[in-house]
This record gives sequence, structure tokens and C-alpha cells, in this order.
Amino acid sequence: MRILVTGGAGFIGSHYVRQLLGGAYPAHAELAEVIVLDKLTYAGNEENLAPVAEDPRLRFVRGDICDRELLGDLLRGIDVVVHFAAETHVDRSITGSDAFVTTNVVGTNALLQAAVDAGVGKFVHVSTDEVYGSIDSGSWPEGHALEPNSPYSAAKAGSDLLARAYYRTHGLPVCITRCSNNYGPYQFPEKVLPLFITNLMEGKRVPLYGDGMNVRDWLHVDDHCRGVQLVAESGRAGEIYNIGGGIELTNAELTERLLAEFELGADMIEHVPDRKGHDRRYSVDHSKIVTELGYAPRVDFATGLRETVRWYRENRAWWEPLKKRAAVAR
Repeated sequence: MRILVTGGAGFIGSHYVRQLLGGAYPAHAELAEVIVLDKLTYAGNEENLAPVAEDPRLRFVRGDICDRELLGDLLRGIDVVVHFAAETHVDRSITGSDAFVTTNVVGTNALLQAAVDAGVGKFVHVSTDEVYGSIDSGSWPEGHALEPNSPYSAAKAGSDLLARAYYRTHGLPVCITRCSNNYGPYQFPEKVLPLFITNLMEGKRVPLYGDGMNVRDWLHVDDHCRGVQLVAESGRAGEIYNIGGGIELTNAELTERLLAEFELGADMIEHVPDRKGHDRRYSVDHSKIVTELGYAPRVDFATGLRETVRWYRENRAWWEPLKKRAAVAR
């Protein structure tokens, strides 16, 4: 078994690789090789793979998913592609969308075509619940219309449609996963939870958008990666699978829980103007992956949040330079 993981030095991709090589997924225990392809943009970090760097089955390639010649070389003999690589930060997509369209749409198209040319046996395209837009009540099933509201989510929706088209047109065995908001260790410190955690560690206030009533469903990265692996193993070609955590919180509630972990009060909140086009509520119905593949989130949010805070406290040398680099990249 040979697996290509794009974006495997990022937050979610590196967790998947660490779990894969660490034996967490018995169905892929007979691994011959895991190739990680990552461009190492500001959010990519080869140190995320340090725990498995000495594993002889791991091969790291620094490269771009838009590089068709490179893809042609790498995909020869690959059994499974798990495609995490993407530009993901909504705020950055608002200030400049070109990189999002290039990586998420053009790059995904190049990867899909390379997979067809190489005869890849399974292609898992990792997407986001943000492609659905915003929902006032209830939860999105996989067949809900795509109504993205940010350049980031629009680019991801475009990549989803390309993945579906490659299944319908070329017969490429593609599955699409759409996850809710991830959290956990190794998350780049511009995303809300690591940003808030590291700000509080530095004695800084946390910037809360608008009235703080935007609602998100929270999913631990380990639960997300287990869901992705279930799809890689047993997902039906051409199908979409939502992966949710089952814990909906307003941003204000999330902030309150985090402040409680630090034994701090509301005076550490800085209310800032709302993000442009800020989606009010996300909520995925993940009953399909539960029924078909036996998925269930295992990480209790209170426990996951506490362990995430502990990880950032114990790994200041990891996040401090990244936070500085993020500020420069802006």
C-alpha cells in the first residue's frame, strides 16, 4: 500500500500522517510508503512530522500540487490519495483570493487529472462545511446546495465540484469529506483557538468578532482524521460524507470556556468589528458517515480543549516563531 498525502505538513494533514504511521489505522497497517507532498507555505511546517520523521516508510517532498510534471512522477504506483492541501484561512481570502483559487481549484484539478492518468485506486478530497454557506436552523445533509460566502469557501466549493466531475466523467473513485471546525495540537496560531490560547499565554486580550453569536460545530482533529480514514477505507466512490463533532457553541461561549481554562475574566475580551460576510451558523448532519461507516466522535470537547491548551503551554518553542512568521506573511 502506497499513499500520497497532500498538505501533509499542515495541521490536519500532519495529524493524519502521524496517526497513519503510528499504527492508529489497522486497515493500512501494511504500509509500504507514505509520500507527503507539501509546498511549505507560511502555514506548512515540516516540524509537524518530527515524531515520525525517522520512519523509513515516510518520504517528504516539498512541492506544489499545481506542478503537473511533479505530480506525474509522484502518483505512479500510488494506491490512495488523501488530499488535504489547501489555502484555508477566511480572513486571508478576503484580503487576497488569488492564492486560494490557484491552490484550491487549479491545484486540485491538476491532482485529479494526475490521479486519472496514474490509475489511482481511491481519492479522498478533504473539504469543509463552509461550502454550504450559513444555516439558521437544522443541519446540512450532504445533498444541500452549495452556497459559499467567502472567497475561501467558494474556492473549496469549486474543488468539490471538480472532484465530483472527475468521478462522473472519468470514473475516478473519488470521495469528498466535509468537516466542521477543527481544533487540537499543531494548529497554526492564526486560527481562532490557537490564536486565543497563545494571546492569553502572552498576556494579550482575545479579539472577538462582532457580537460573538456566530455558531460553529467543533471537531477534534483526531476525530476528523479517523473519519477521513474510514472514508479512505470504505467510502463509496462518488459519495460525500459530512464529518462533525456534535458540539455547537457560539464564539462567545467558546471564548468563555477558554477563559475559564486560564482562570481569567471577560476583561480579556477585545470586541472587534465583524468579518466581512461572516457566516452566522454552521451545522452539519453527519448521520450518513455514522450509519454507513460506523463513525462517532470520541473526544469530549471539555477534555479536548483542556488537552489542547496544555499542548500549547508545553510547546511554546513550536508556536512562537510561527506566530511571528504569520504576522510577517500578512
